Amino acid sequence: QVTCIEVVEAYVERIKEVNPLINAVVKDRFEDALQEARQVDKLLSEGPGNDYLEEKFPLLGVPVTVKEAFSLYGMPNTSGLVNRRNVIATSDATVVSRLKQAGAIPLGVTNCSELCMWYESSNRVYGQTNNPYDLQRIVGGSSGGEGSVLAAACSVIGVGSDIGGSIRMPAFFNGVFGHKPTTGVVPNNGQFPNAYGVRTSYLCTGPMCRYAEDLEPVLRVMAGPGVSKLKLNEKVLLEKIKFHCMDHDGGSVFVSPVDKEILQAQKKVVEHLESDLGVRVQRVAIHKMKYSFQIWSAMMSFKDSEGQEAQRFTDLLGDHGKPVWPLWELMKWLVGMSSHTLPAIALGLSEKLLNLNPSGKAKLVSMGKSLQEEMETLLGPDGVLLYPSHPTIAPKHHSPICTPFNFAYTAIFNVLGLPVTQCPLGLGSEGLPLGIQLVAAAYNDHLTLAVARYLEKAFGGWVLPGKA
Repeated sequence: QVTCIEVVEAYVERIKEVNPLINAVVKDRFEDALQEARQVDKLLSEGPGNDYLEEKFPLLGVPVTVKEAFSLYGMPNTSGLVNRRNVIATSDATVVSRLKQAGAIPLGVTNCSELCMWYESSNRVYGQTNNPYDLQRIVGGSSGGEGSVLAAACSVIGVGSDIGGSIRMPAFFNGVFGHKPTTGVVPNNGQFPNAYGVRTSYLCTGPMCRYAEDLEPVLRVMAGPGVSKLKLNEKVLLEKIKFHCMDHDGGSVFVSPVDKEILQAQKKVVEHLESDLGVRVQRVAIHKMKYSFQIWSAMMSFKDSEGQEAQRFTDLLGDHGKPVWPLWELMKWLVGMSSHTLPAIALGLSEKLLNLNPSGKAKLVSMGKSLQEEMETLLGPDGVLLYPSHPTIAPKHHSPICTPFNFAYTAIFNVLGLPVTQCPLGLGSEGLPLGIQLVAAAYNDHLTLAVARYLEKAFGGWVLPGKA
């Protein structure tokens, strides 16, 4: 009905209109994108028929944006680190290359937190990204630019990565869909920082989209040959799914209590599933979830099976340059002289403290392994767990520094290796997005994606900011 050039022009205009407010796209490639759109239209007018094109280029002409931590040829690849501000990608990350080969058209790269290790997307290279529903609120991190740009209707598909909730928190705070696939299915190559040692089992690359139905086709493209491990061709009968529900982590001392509105939204989901599908949602209380933050921290910094130490965050901060001393950086920060953000400095300091208790760490790692077995047994081949995406709705800028461990609600599923879809559930009383995490056993991504499509129809999915 419309030409590709019209579609891309519409998105380019939209970005130009709203990006000055949200600061999500940090570098664009509009001229190249428009040129690629013209080539798509030429191909369609002269091409060998739509069926062939649909099979060969499933995302032909679809505008995408890419988290700046991923290499996109000709675009910056700093991950918000000042001493990388001149780094320009000379190739494409694997997933970016696959999306391009499928016909997608990248519009530009989007902001993230410094070194992708904090849940507010703000750094000393590009500044702070704002939430389209309320510019005073955070967009989440580290794929926060993607969450913001999708919510503001500036893109169709986003490329995100997630080692502690970096896809799901921005998707939640910005009211869009985000999927953290089963670990090891979608390649992580071509992002900075990449995972080494034990962390390769926890870092996931995945799709972020405004519409639930877009997650699966994008996941297929991102996974490439690895998609055969997932059961995406299996038909899902929602009535046959065994639903479980957990309202909170059991009351961790590190984490905020779950907001009433988030609990209420989850309750509505349970009621809807029970009345509409005739299923019984089983309430569960998994005791070890109370220790989510401690388990995640211990497993993230543990040695891998070959005894290799996890890469230290302070080494990444230096990025092959001079070593970074977190305490010295804190002194510099207090007088406005540090080129690092406070969360990054704090993480460097806490890393040192964590390594002071090796026996405590080993205990937590073994608790994590037993939690993984417990989860896999509970969920089995046909189970889906409903769990809050975060304890609070999108907080005000800078306030996460007072609640630094709230990301535990998403992070625990990284170390458990489970697939999770974050699903929006409309807006709360302050006009900010609500949502829920849908969790399944490993390789059962098809279940959470099917439930997300169902809940989108029932609860309306993404809401255009300013419309409510």
